[in-house]
Amino acid sequence: MLEIAIQTQKLSRKFGNLTAVDGIDLQVAAGQFFGFLGPNGAGKSTTIKMLTGLLAPTSGAMELLGLDFAAHPVNVKRQIGVVPEGMGLFERLTGAEYLQFVGQMYGLDRATTQRRADELLEFMQLADRPKTLIADYSHGMQKKLALAAAVIHGPRILFLDEPFEGVDALAAGALKALLGRMAERGTTIFLTSHVLEIVERLCSHVAIIHKGRLVAQGSLEELRAGIPGEADSKTTLEQIFLSIVGQDGAERPQLEELSWLM
Repeated sequence: MLEIAIQTQKLSRKFGNLTAVDGIDLQVAAGQFFGFLGPNGAGKSTTIKMLTGLLAPTSGAMELLGLDFAAHPVNVKRQIGVVPEGMGLFERLTGAEYLQFVGQMYGLDRATTQRRADELLEFMQLADRPKTLIADYSHGMQKKLALAAAVIHGPRILFLDEPFEGVDALAAGALKALLGRMAERGTTIFLTSHVLEIVERLCSHVAIIHKGRLVAQGSLEELRAGIPGEADSKTTLEQIFLSIVGQDGAERPQLEELSWLM
């Protein structure tokens, strides 16, 4: 039996009359590199916010690391790391000051925090500007710092909401290297991204949410089964995604209707 790191039962979230997440039953095994996909507005970020305690579910239940989140919120949060879509960094601190603050908030002693912060800043190629405020970091530098802060305490589950958005190739390479190391150590990584090529390269399992509902879940090979591809070629994640969410049909914008493109 596989150890389950993340499990939800009928997890839902409503905003007034809008149902953003509609009764999803999600299951992620410990140590998986898991991709969570969906079109814009499908409910991806709302789901991550619920799984990380940033947003309360309207109904349903969720367990992380075998713990009921509602009953043990602090214990769960100590064991997870999060890179949210907006990052939410304290921009009037330097990178080193921010990592020292985050490490101590997670309960690390000062010496351990200092050592890990130094290692992370060096690994992320941020150590050469020790007095630069986060406000003066580039977007890619802020992404790398946000990931460093999310892993400084050695989380058992890492949630990443669009970690590669607006990041150049060099910064993306550093992020992928760190994620690869964590996956090798058995960390469960829960990734949402619109860059399907990255998800296909990194993730072993994926789930697809569409209009708030979970419409597919499994390994890439399981999802490829039954999806037709070109002869002598492997079905890509993009083909799987478009087939499942129906974007190759009526929901795709019709370019022929735009007279100025004719």
